[in-house]
Amino acid sequence: MLMSMTGFGKAIAESPTKKISVEIKSLNSKQMDLNVRIPYAFREHELDVRSAIGRTLERGKVDVVINTENLPGTSTTVSTTINVEALNEYRRRIADASAALGIAEPADWYSVLFRFPDVMHTEAPDTADEADTKALNDAVAAAIEALMSHRRAEGLSLEKFFTERIEAIRELLAGIEPYEKERVARIRMRIEDGLAKIPVAEYDKGRLEQEMIFYIEKLDVNEEKQRLARHLSYFIETMAAPRPGQGKKLGFITQEMGREINTLGSKSNHADMQAIVVRMKDLLEQIKEQVLNVM
Repeated sequence: MLMSMTGFGKAIAESPTKKISVEIKSLNSKQMDLNVRIPYAFREHELDVRSAIGRTLERGKVDVVINTENLPGTSTTVSTTINVEALNEYRRRIADASAALGIAEPADWYSVLFRFPDVMHTEAPDTADEADTKALNDAVAAAIEALMSHRRAEGLSLEKFFTERIEAIRELLAGIEPYEKERVARIRMRIEDGLAKIPVAEYDKGRLEQEMIFYIEKLDVNEEKQRLARHLSYFIETMAAPRPGQGKKLGFITQEMGREINTLGSKSNHADMQAIVVRMKDLLEQIKEQVLNVM
């Protein structure tokens, strides 16, 4: 079975005081490239989150966004400190400026002074409790499963896509055969016609026959056809493997398929065969492009 590296998963879990949402997006990549945005209160659990995601997803460019919000009717204990010295210094400077500029001092000092930086500091708890941590782990696990479900669905679409194009290449390969005998006769005729146009050409017909056989054998494509047919079958077998993670292997198989198709093209020496090879190359490029999305 195939599994795509592209996917999206979202899940929400709640603790007695918080709602925690986790979104995971995955795109194709040669290896695991994991980026996690996690609230400060959960920073000590980031490694656990990374481990759980990396262990399951294996490959891909993965972006994880974790958000929290307090549930209605709950509050978070905070510690607030007012910097009286800073307030007093700001007030003194404003009073001095008012006297120097001849303008009135503010009627509401507090509304002015509390706009300045460093006059008030609010500190929320910097760690999550056990219930919050459990909710985080539940949300991460559910988001991972949602993403994997998306990946499996994408994998089924890819299997259908690949199967259609592999079978199309197989049909094109079978379509080469009628042109092979015709091609040999054309080559022989072209060589003999060329020799006939030379008025004083004298040649050993036995030697000519040997050279012609040697030349035609060099253009023989039976081995390329057989190897390409094996590669096509191997691609289908690899897709059907029970364990996901066949993307790199499929990529190697497409490289081998490309070599055989290119050799067929260079040996074809026949316009109709070359046209078939061009169609094969087009189908193979479509396969190569999508193989990059396979895990």
